[in-house]
Parts: sequence; C-alpha cells; structure tokens
Amino acid sequence: MKYQYDCVIIGAGIAGMTAALYLKRGGFKIAIIDKGAPGGILNSIPLIENYPGFKSISGPDLAYNVFEQIKDVEFKYGNVLKIKDNIITTDIEEISANKIIIATGRTPKKITEEKYQNLSYCALCDANFYKDKTVALIGDSLEDIKYLANICKEVIVIGKANLKKENVKVYNERITKINAKDGIIYEIETNKNKHKIEGLFSCIGYEPSMEFLADIKKDNNYIIVSDTMQTSVPYIYACGDIIKKEVYQISTAIGEATQAAISVKKSIKK
Repeated sequence: MKYQYDCVIIGAGIAGMTAALYLKRGGFKIAIIDKGAPGGILNSIPLIENYPGFKSISGPDLAYNVFEQIKDVEFKYGNVLKIKDNIITTDIEEISANKIIIATGRTPKKITEEKYQNLSYCALCDANFYKDKTVALIGDSLEDIKYLANICKEVIVIGKANLKKENVKVYNERITKINAKDGIIYEIETNKNKHKIEGLFSCIGYEPSMEFLADIKKDNNYIIVSDTMQTSVPYIYACGDIIKKEVYQISTAIGEATQAAISVKKSIKK
C-alpha cells in the first residue's frame, strides 16, 4: 500500500512537536493533526521555571519556540474520529500513514469553567508562586499536599487526606462556591465553612485525551507502551502524557517523543 505519509502525529503539544522535529530532520514525509493551536496544554501555563535552559519562560513562548523549529511540517486542523488499518478519519478528511504517533496528552479535571489568575491544576508546576502564602488544595493527593506544605505558609485541604503536618489543615468538606475579584480568588466556600486564600490548587485528577481509538491496550484510559513507545497496535506509537507512566512533566514528554520518533525511523525502510 502506498501511504500519503510516512508518519502522522496526532497532537501538537510538546511531545507531538518534538516527535515531528526528529522525524523532519530524518527526511520523512510527516504531518501533524490537532484540533487546537500548537502547544496544547503549554498555552495555558503562565510561567515555567523547571525547564532546562530557561530560568523562566511562559508556556506559550516555549510552544512558539518549538513550533518555529517545525513550521515547515504540514499541519492539519481536525478532530480525529477513528483510526483503523493505517487510516486516520477526521471530521474533515481521511489520511493514510505507514506509522502513527499518538501524542494527545491529558487534561486536568476542572472544577470550574471560569478562568482565574490564581487557580492552578499542577502543584509541582506552580507551588513556587505561592511561597509563604495561604493556599487551598482540593483533592486527596498526599504528594501534592506535602510539596505545597514545604513552600506555602498554610495549606487548606478540602478532601479526605490523612496527613499530620503543622501548616496543613484538612477539612472533610466539599467546595460549593468560589469568590473572586478581578479574576483573583480570595475565598472559597464549602458546605460547612468559608476559607480565605491566596491561591487555589485543584488536584482531582486528569483525563487522557483519546476518544477515537478503542482497540488498543490501556490502563485507566492511559495507553500502555513498550520501551520503544510502541502500543499493542504494531503501527501505532504513543508518547507524552497520554501514556501510562510515573512522572508527567514537560521533560519526560520530550524524552518519550524522542524515543517514539527514533523507533518510527528504525521501523520504516527508506
């Protein structure tokens, strides 16, 4: 079969763009499909301070810098509906590819559709912005609570976490209202109390972004891959936050994307 592309990458976040960069440099005919702007979740991160090479950089700036390296790669806008027999069906067209890399990432479960300057969905990413401040965390993640407690003045936990620490207060309550002024949260209300805060962390979990492929091995909706990033479907690879792993960070997504691209290059006979 003659394919339109050597490889099609689904998802234009940091993982997808990194895979595209490596494949482009290898001289392969590739395309990226995404239903949004290049950068993915990076575009919603105001500041990144744990990425090597930059003391600090905004998520959108990092996304733009990477996109500049692959701007000559064919970019297709579309919502992927199905993948079967090397054929990708979107809401716009059908595309055939020898290999496919899924890099659609994941999105945090939201507690509100409103956007606030001091609402974060990643404690590890944003805790340093709240040094010596009072914050609230919604959820039961002990790892996130401990991390915040080492940086913040006080951590108010709205959940069922079992942690005894001097500056951590746990309330087995449920949030009912967020009070804000000029886009900044100053108070949350629960079914029992009101809590004055300077920042709010929602850590109630993430949802993998992949509704279009059922016949692939998964764990809790995260794709299971081998050391080479190959999935249970031989011509499909996956990388970044869509895969089952221990650490979900920009740096790990880049490493996985590099491995996926190299594996694809080795599997295609040119």
